[in-house]
Amino acid sequence: MLMVLAAGYGAAAGLLVPRPAYRLTVEPEEDWRAHCPCGQPVAGPARGWVGLGRCRACGPYGPGAVATALVTALVCAVLAAATGARPELAVWLAAAPVAVLLAVVDWRVRRLPDVLTLPLAAGAALLLGLAVLSGRAAGAWSGALLGGLTLGGFYFVLYLVNPAGMGLGDVKLAIGLGVTLGWYGWAILITGAFAGLLLGALYGCGLLLTRARGSERRNDGPKQAMPYGPFMITGALLGVLLGAAAAP
Repeated sequence: MLMVLAAGYGAAAGLLVPRPAYRLTVEPEEDWRAHCPCGQPVAGPARGWVGLGRCRACGPYGPGAVATALVTALVCAVLAAATGARPELAVWLAAAPVAVLLAVVDWRVRRLPDVLTLPLAAGAALLLGLAVLSGRAAGAWSGALLGGLTLGGFYFVLYLVNPAGMGLGDVKLAIGLGVTLGWYGWAILITGAFAGLLLGALYGCGLLLTRARGSERRNDGPKQAMPYGPFMITGALLGVLLGAAAAP
């Protein structure tokens, strides 16, 4: 029953992802989109950020609502299955739509907006602190805070070593992901971080091979930076699922 409720919540939240994804999918020097593709102002609750990605004049816009709803529903369902009726489940469910939104935006424009990464980190830390007060949580708040600092610091070093391939948005995202992974201990923090790096490396290798083959036949022009956010988020999800399933 818990999985069904979580999946229903995830589907409803996922339907709301396309609108903010459309508005946030811009280059760093551009303002957030305030108009739909046909030029009509985006209106609705929270200054037009909440609502379906659909316009009466031009129809749906942004990523496919069915796809984002299905992905978010699946993520929420597996989180509920692994975590059970523990208080931290509410934190994971609250973070899931934000994580999906971040993955979509980063995949489209290679950007992780501060308006999402910073509240994700602060919100996860605060809500996990409240979960501890219930007395039924399976993790440690101190571990969550140290996890955020550790993973954020690790990615900051990577940024300093290779600023062309790693952005500060990845560093800020790592803080929030580190908080969630550190909740279940150092082993889960390392596992989730390594999984994200491994997935990103595998994708990067495939991308290099594809470009190498294509360059034999044509000039591809300038290459875009690889989005790390989706792989970091997927690795963190795998880590949280392992930690939640192994927790007493």
